[in-house]
Amino acid sequence: MPGSSLTRPVSGGGLQDLWDRHPDGGTGAARAAVAWSTVPQVRPLQIGEVAERTGLSLHTLRHYDEVGLVVPSSRSEGGFRLYAPADVERLLLIRRMKPLGYALEEMRELLAAVDAAGGPGDGAAADQERLRAALAGFVASAQERRAKLAAQLAMADEFIGLLQERSGP
Repeated sequence: MPGSSLTRPVSGGGLQDLWDRHPDGGTGAARAAVAWSTVPQVRPLQIGEVAERTGLSLHTLRHYDEVGLVVPSSRSEGGFRLYAPADVERLLLIRRMKPLGYALEEMRELLAAVDAAGGPGDGAAADQERLRAALAGFVASAQERRAKLAAQLAMADEFIGLLQERSGP
């Protein structure tokens, strides 16, 4: 659907960067993430729709609600979870943390820092400095975790190469 509002990239980095670097060339999950961010949503989404858009299981979404990591913005009259676009964006951020091995409490801390960074910047200078330091720590941690994953991937590639050599032509 080139040119449609569903495939229009987000400008200014962020999800655009995710789309550009995604191994599937901007299709699949990367395109869904970008599409979600570019299309204004009029109605809240039920849990099944959110699971489909985020790639997270229903079980995971329910667990995040139960532990207070991402609580849906509202519930229907029948008690069904209803997610607003901000809820889905938060879930997409968490989904990006998962491959890096963040524990739930680390995710909670990172989300709190991201939330504070997105808020009004009129806090005390000391608070702003602590926030910048916390975010810098999360960046360093994510870079270290990514490097570890890259090393594991290189070892996996070596292993596959050895198996292919031994399997013959």
